[in-house]
Formats: sequence, C-alpha cells, structure tokens
Amino acid sequence: MKTDPLTATLTDDLPPYAPQRIVDAPFPERIRLACTMWADSSPNRPSVMALYWGKYLLVLIGFWAFWCSFNAGYPGFFAFADWTFTHEAFKKAMVWSMAWELFGFGCGWGPMNARFDKWFGGCRHFARPGTIKLPLFRGVPLIGGDTRNLLDVGVYVACQLLLIRVLVSPEVTPELLLPCFVLVAVNGVLDKTLFLVARYEHYWIVMAALVFAAADDLWIAGAKLTWSFIWIWAGISKWNSHFPSVIMFMMNNGPFFPKRLKKALFKSFPDDLRPSGFAEKMAFFGHASELAIPFILLAASMTGDPWILLAGCILFTGFHSFIGLNNPNGMPVEWNILMIYGGWSLFWFNPDVSIFEMTAMPVLLVAMLLSLLVVPIVGNLFPAKVSFLPSMRYYAGNWAYNIWLVEKNGALDKFGKLKKASAPVYDQLKEYVEDPVELEAAKAAMTVSRFMHFEGRPLLEALPVAVDDIENYDWYEGELMGGMILGWNFGDGHLNGEQLLRAIQPICQFEEGELRVISVESQPLFTPTMHWRVYDAASGKLHEGTTRLTDYEDHQPWPVGDVAEALSTRTSESARP
Repeated sequence: MKTDPLTATLTDDLPPYAPQRIVDAPFPERIRLACTMWADSSPNRPSVMALYWGKYLLVLIGFWAFWCSFNAGYPGFFAFADWTFTHEAFKKAMVWSMAWELFGFGCGWGPMNARFDKWFGGCRHFARPGTIKLPLFRGVPLIGGDTRNLLDVGVYVACQLLLIRVLVSPEVTPELLLPCFVLVAVNGVLDKTLFLVARYEHYWIVMAALVFAAADDLWIAGAKLTWSFIWIWAGISKWNSHFPSVIMFMMNNGPFFPKRLKKALFKSFPDDLRPSGFAEKMAFFGHASELAIPFILLAASMTGDPWILLAGCILFTGFHSFIGLNNPNGMPVEWNILMIYGGWSLFWFNPDVSIFEMTAMPVLLVAMLLSLLVVPIVGNLFPAKVSFLPSMRYYAGNWAYNIWLVEKNGALDKFGKLKKASAPVYDQLKEYVEDPVELEAAKAAMTVSRFMHFEGRPLLEALPVAVDDIENYDWYEGELMGGMILGWNFGDGHLNGEQLLRAIQPICQFEEGELRVISVESQPLFTPTMHWRVYDAASGKLHEGTTRLTDYEDHQPWPVGDVAEALSTRTSESARP
C-alpha cells in the first residue's frame, strides 16, 4: 500500500504497538509510532488530576487562608465575605505566590514536569552552596561565579524569611515589602534563574506598585495595569502558526475534554497528525477571547456598566478555569488561580479605580511600562534578547528550547560530578519502569511533545547535522536537564542552553562528541523563520541554520523523506569538525 511521503502512515496500522516494536524501529519510525500511540491515548485521567487539585486547594489556597488569619481585624475563617477579597488578602496572595514559587512548589514541580524523585528542586537547590547558577554578570568576582557561594545562599534565604515575615504580619506595608522587592532584584543579579522563578514580569511588578503607590490605593491601578498587559501580550503571542498544535496537544491530554472529540483534533488520525480545522478554530477562539478580556474590562470602567464588567469577569474566569482544569504539561495552574482571584479582587471589587489613575505617579508608570510594554515588544520582535516570561508569551507554543543529546558510552555519568536537584529523568524512571524494553519505549514517548508541537520542525533540519548517528545518543529535553542542574524548569530555553553548557563543562569535562545540544530560538513576530544552533560541550558551536516554517506546514511531526533517510543511517561526517 503506497502512502503520501508527507504522511508516511498506513491507515490500518493502529496502536497500541508492542514496546519491542518501538524500540527496534529506526529513529524516524520510532518517533512516528510514539506520536501515533500518544494521539490514540488519553494520557491524563480525572482521578489523577484530582490529586493535583488537592495540592492547589488544600496547600496553596489553604496556606493563603492561614496567612490571612494574621490580618488585623480578622473576622474568622468562616466569615468568607468579610476577608476573602479585602486589600490585605489580595496583597498576601501576591506575596504568597512569589514565596511559593521561590520555595519550588509551583513551576517545575511534580510528575507533570517529569519530576518523579525528587518532586521539586527550589529551596533544596537554591539554599545549597556549590549548586549551578546563571549569574547576570558572569566572571565578575564574588557575584559572577557559575556555582553558588555563601552570598548567593544568604540572599536567597533572607528573601524567603522576609517574605514569610510579611505573610505573618497584621498589615502588608511598603516598609515590609521594600526589602523583599530589593532582594528579589539582587537574587536576579546573582542568578537569572531566580528572577524568573519570582515571576518578575508579574509578581515583582505588582510588588513595585504596592511599595511605591500605596498612597490613596493607587497600587490597585498599577495591579490592574499589570493584569491587563498580561492578557494583551498573552493574546498577541498566540497569534501564530504554533498555537493550534498547542491546543491539539493540550486537549488530547485534557482529562475532561470528551474522548469522542479527541480524534477530531487531528486532520486525519492516524495518517495525518497535524492540527485539524477544529483545533485551529479552538485556537482562534482562545487567542481572541484572551485578547478581548482587558478591553471589555476597560469598557466597563469607562462606562460604569456593571453588566459589561460582569461579562469580562465571567470571561476571564472561564478562560483560566479551562486552562487550569485541563492541567497542561508544565503549566503552573496556581498562576491561573491567581489570575482569576486577582481579576475579581481588582476589577469587580474595585470598579471605581481606573488604570489611568497611574498617571498621578508618572515615574512609576514609566518604569512599569518599561516592563509591561517595552520589554515584551523587544521580546516578541527579537526573542533571542528576552526570555519568554518577560515577553509574556505564555503557552503560545512559540518557545526557545534545547535538546541535549548524551552519548551512550557512559557520558551521562559525568553529570554525577555536579551538585544537582535530582537524578537524570531516565534514572528516575528506572524506579517505576523495571522492564528495560518498556523503559526504552518510555524514552521514545518523551520525545512526543517536542515533535507534535509545530515549533519542533526545525529539529528536522538540525538533527542530521548535530550527530553522526542518532542511535548512539540518548535524548533529553533541555528543560528537564535545566530542572536537574538549576533546580527549576519552566520551558525557558534561555536557561538550559549555551550558558548552562559553559557552566558545567569545567566540572564535567565532556570529551568531544559526548554531549551535543541543539538550541532552537523562538520565532520572531512577523518573521517566518526559526533560528537554530548546534553546540558541542567541549568545542562550542558547530553549526547553525534557519528554518522557514512555511516549508513544513504540510509536513508530519516525524522525520520523513531525506531527513528520515539521514537519521536512519550514518549521517555526513560534517557533524564533527
């Protein structure tokens, strides 16, 4: 039976496939089998997701309620209406969200982030001398080392203690917040990772309003401004060719999305696993609704119409609830909870405060707009210059990422020289998957996410020149390697690429060819290409190229044609200088 080379699938060849078949298949076929297996399954179950929601409801929200019990005039836990949406409760929600992330309980936590043992890094890593970090000014004495010293640890611990002091105080005042605000910035100079962990583009910016605009409750206008720009930029960032594949992937994983509709997410299962028209329509509705939220709320503020305000609040509640309930891989559901709670607190319970009141503090307004407007513009137009978090490209499917290829000759053992937050992910899996064949099949399954997303297409050009023989290497997502080495991961390729490679090489001493890293940069706004580079840990950059994404709109997620042939046999010797 002949097949289209872009499809390269037999309609009657349906999963489940035997693990041995997956393991024995050449790399391109292995990827096809793994992708088809994933598309046929419904990985997440409501009962499993309920355990995650226990974390959010009992721990995250439970501790926030506990912190609020210290507030002056606290009326008692069951008097919800009297304390839940007060100004002090909102302030403590912001401070607790930052502390929660810096402790390591948010992004990068748990099995949904491929953390099986241990479940998180966070404070276990950040408060430990000798662990790897990414300083802002590399090489500068005292502050620019690649490993943590006592200053790094002391600043991190002091910041956490001061945040806790705010949480147990009867009132959240600028005097209490100012040291925290400063130490978050100092943490960011010592280790760029920590600045992103603290969600500077959101939590730290709102903290700036709480510190410098406390008079006459102008901080409310500043917080509203922050919420509004988050929705605007998140909506703009989803206006791309990547987001339909995000919807396709997320909804197939979604525990509450009807199973009978899941096959409709693909153009033609199992032959064509690109996003269907149905997935594209869902993506458009998601991007358009998120972009509409701040403008509906602005219209409500300008007209004073409570019904328009209610419509906006219902829209953002439905939007973030939809994301949270589907618990997409790596997505911090607690952030969506905060967006809902903060949205109601700021807009519904303070309808008379306009974002335009921030003009009363022009210096602070300009400083906030630098982060909320200028930085995202630069980050969307020149993504290599700015992390996707400050760019506010949340879950848009257009991220910088890295693939670490570790030679199977024992090169992985060299990571043992590092002080790490956890063991490599496949070593963690060995505790749960005893059959070596099933473990190898699980390794193939862990490549699915990158290939099924449209942003994975540059790998079809980079892989053939990255290594001589792909079968001699184990595939590790850079995000998971970053989580192991840096103690935190959240899909930011800028954290687990070239700088991290330079930081660990003096310790690990990889030989030529033992560790190759493919770094793929995000697609710039209004530009049809993605740039990629190939690094060797020992010798630096080997190759780079640019992939025109329009060339791959009709291409299946897995390698076919010339790419498949190159990856099925020994590739050109040009892969090694």
